[in-house]
Amino acid sequence: MDEWVDILDANGKPTGESCLKSEAHQKGLLHPTVHVWLYTKDGRVLIQQRGKHKDTHPSLWDVSVAGHVSSGEDIKTAAVREVEEEVGLAISEQDLEPIATFKAIHKISEDFTDAEFHHVFLSELKEPLNRLTKQDSEVDALDLVPLLQFAEETWGMANTGKYVPHGVDYYKTIIKEIKKRL
Repeated sequence: MDEWVDILDANGKPTGESCLKSEAHQKGLLHPTVHVWLYTKDGRVLIQQRGKHKDTHPSLWDVSVAGHVSSGEDIKTAAVREVEEEVGLAISEQDLEPIATFKAIHKISEDFTDAEFHHVFLSELKEPLNRLTKQDSEVDALDLVPLLQFAEETWGMANTGKYVPHGVDYYKTIIKEIKKRL
């Protein structure tokens, strides 16, 4: 679905301009996204397998929930909306813990550059996996994996072909922040 997004400068500040997401991707314009990592108190992390028809990183495992921030939308409001849309879980803004913002630029093809500032949050998952409802158009599967396994497969880069290549620093930050909360 194409939507309007706000354009950001190289430091992540709004430029005052907005355009369709497709145009932002075509021109490689920076825009905001949200990443919400859901974890359980017993040390597991919710991961999603991206839909096989996604434009970027199809079928790879990724953050629990991710999505674009619509033009004029508050970052936390977007995060709450995306959690509801992608996994069917109702949370509040108070359930979100902001942990970092990462600038990420991925050249997918000649006319597609994903240039984003990922606003990353943690949120404790209190519902069992079987209570979540994945958004079929975006998500092929959901899984809860032990934090140690997740760390070995991302930070340790033991299984780099399985996950979206966010980079070691990104994954290291997620793992360390979740570990602090266990």
